[in-house]
Amino acid sequence: MLRQVQTQKLLQKLSPQQIQLMKLLQLPTVALEQRIKEEMEINPALEEGDEADDEPVDEFENDDFEEAPSEDENQREDFSISDYMDDDEGASYKLKANNTSPDEEKREIPFSVGLSFQDMLDSQLGMKNLDDREYQIALYLIGNLDDDGYLRRDLDSVVDDIAFSQNITTTTKELEELLKIIQDFEPAGVGARDLQECLLIQLRKKEVQTMTVELATEVVEKQMDEFSKKHYDKIQKRLEIDDDLLKDVIQEILKLNPRPGNSMADGKKSFQQIIPDFLITSEDGELELTLNSRNAPDLKVSKAYSQMLEEYSKSKDKSSKEATQFVKQKLDGARWFIDAIQQRSNTLLYTMNAIMEYQKEYFLEGDETKLKPMILKDIAEKVGLDISTVSRVANSKYVQTSFGTFLLKSFFSESLSTDSGEEVSTREVKKILEECISAENKKKPLTDDRLAKILKEKGYNIARRTIAKYREQLDIPVARLRKEL
Repeated sequence: MLRQVQTQKLLQKLSPQQIQLMKLLQLPTVALEQRIKEEMEINPALEEGDEADDEPVDEFENDDFEEAPSEDENQREDFSISDYMDDDEGASYKLKANNTSPDEEKREIPFSVGLSFQDMLDSQLGMKNLDDREYQIALYLIGNLDDDGYLRRDLDSVVDDIAFSQNITTTTKELEELLKIIQDFEPAGVGARDLQECLLIQLRKKEVQTMTVELATEVVEKQMDEFSKKHYDKIQKRLEIDDDLLKDVIQEILKLNPRPGNSMADGKKSFQQIIPDFLITSEDGELELTLNSRNAPDLKVSKAYSQMLEEYSKSKDKSSKEATQFVKQKLDGARWFIDAIQQRSNTLLYTMNAIMEYQKEYFLEGDETKLKPMILKDIAEKVGLDISTVSRVANSKYVQTSFGTFLLKSFFSESLSTDSGEEVSTREVKKILEECISAENKKKPLTDDRLAKILKEKGYNIARRTIAKYREQLDIPVARLRKEL
């Protein structure tokens, strides 16, 4: 049975302006510039510039008007332009326009020329004695090589693709034969299907097959698993060789190129350029914080749209009312966006200033051991903002210091208690752990148990599993994989 019931609910809803501010807080500097451009394209009432630019300027501020020519001057004898041209007919300055001074530096844009990785392989394929059908199949195989120079696709699937796309019927056996031709190309190792095949191709292509090369080939062919796991004692036992020869064999393998395609890469790899959001400088023991907004343009509300609103509001037409509503909506949106950008700047500076003061010793000296344990809650309480707001500020933001550019999130860390009861940052423990591993004897690298004991001796009571977690976070392999001969 349906009934109508009145209920009271207490809900917390964010206004559109608050939602917009939260989204803007998350954006780093580069993304903010793009967001401002998008908003200016969407909202014509938003313009680039400063409000001060709209102040009226007196065009007749200077009373020094040019005097009209006197009557005597008008009565001067007229001269033909040819009279002047005849004086210095061969003057070079009249025959060309040059708007640059002799001392001005001339900058020319360099153009990179040269064959790409695929073009180099195609040119080598053209020197092989292949018919048109085989050439098309081999060309298709080259097109399937990745940036490292590997063919990572199954040959059965390549057979199907060639049948559909090229209308050529082939077999895996024929593909194997054509792939061997490609594997003979330079750089050595190209066309391999895995790392083991890549290394074997390079070893077999060596002109001088010494004993070391032959043993290295045997290791890669029959003991690749032991080599990748650095079980050198097992390799030495099976080959029945001494330590010096084993070392030569390992070095022979390590000299090989595991990614032959990279040696002739097209140069199309994308590199991320980090633009800091904050700049911290130190002078006479005092820290100075600035917000990096040099590429973000100043914004203002369009004066033309404001005048348009005044004109439309005077009219009582239905069409004018609709136009008034549209213009008002755009003007309100522009004002909201400008206010949100300003609030974003204030919130970022306020929060970053609290972080800078909290970690003042580190920002003055750059010593990671000076970092204090700091979590989002500590800063949130200090600035009087919500933890989620502080998290948005720290997300994807970078700060440039005298010691380098760092991700803001990296300064937040949990705390650990030493034997003396002192609270220390986990960053400090990781730094000490990294120093211990870098100073270890590579022939007998330190295990996680041994590292835990060393840290305990230094006053840090940490379990072995915690050491393993920190080591993985530092991207350091286990002791067995760090072993060197």
